[in-house]
Amino acid sequence: MKRSIQSKKEAWLHAVRLRTLPLALASIFAGSFLAQWQGSFRWEVLVLASLTTIFLQILSNLANDYGDSIHGADSSERKGPIRAVQSGLISLKEMKRAMVLFGALSLGTGVLLIYIALPDWKYFLAFLVLGLAAIWAAIRYTSGKNPYGYAGLGDIFVFVFFGIVGVTGTYFLHALEANPLILLIAISLGCFSTAVLNINNIRDIDSDRLAGKLSIPVRIGRTNAVRYHWALILVGNSGLLYFVLLNQTYTPLLASFTLPWMIQISQGIQNATTAAETDPYLKQMALSTLIWTLLFGFGLIV
Repeated sequence: MKRSIQSKKEAWLHAVRLRTLPLALASIFAGSFLAQWQGSFRWEVLVLASLTTIFLQILSNLANDYGDSIHGADSSERKGPIRAVQSGLISLKEMKRAMVLFGALSLGTGVLLIYIALPDWKYFLAFLVLGLAAIWAAIRYTSGKNPYGYAGLGDIFVFVFFGIVGVTGTYFLHALEANPLILLIAISLGCFSTAVLNINNIRDIDSDRLAGKLSIPVRIGRTNAVRYHWALILVGNSGLLYFVLLNQTYTPLLASFTLPWMIQISQGIQNATTAAETDPYLKQMALSTLIWTLLFGFGLIV
């Protein structure tokens, strides 16, 4: 876990947080795999949805760096990796300009996506509202007055946008129809994405408590936060099981090959005693979620 940054270029790479991008793409890939399964896949939707999601994730990461610096969570007491603004190599003004840039990029690709994908202006307006809500959520997690991340609501927003909206919204943009069974996979991705955030919050529990950031682990304590993590893994994999049973198609169970890895990650978090020991499991959980999605998709369309 790196605790120093030597150059401005390195500071920007830290601010972007490349290791979070695979997780951002998981819900887009899942919705696209499901659309291919139903014979409704469109390449332009996959490409534009992926770009929009990447821009939104980067915006969220930049806003998180900015907001935690403003509100004191990135103090000298923080045990996680050092942040870009915290390092002193990037000013708050520069970070704010970068947020505006990626906000504009996400809005531009998002509008192009729904313009190309949706023939009905009512659907267009509905998805435009969703897109603007996603941009708001990305910025307001730790930025602005009364950021919802400091009230412990981050888990809800991650579950909704990385799970429910990400998967079902992508599927709808491909297929132009709703399918209730898609919700099961959306719940799975929502749980796994929330588990990633939970690991981050377990790692930062001490500094968050000092900064008044009332994340779920701060509210319920580390022991219960670990139990919460186990529950997210259980519910997420149960969604896959219900999906295959209801569809009577069992090859998507290939995704269950990641279950031992997820269990190993959960045990590692449970046994970790320091932030440095917890931090590697953040990247592992994000990667396991992406691989779960790819195996699910491969099994689905074989």
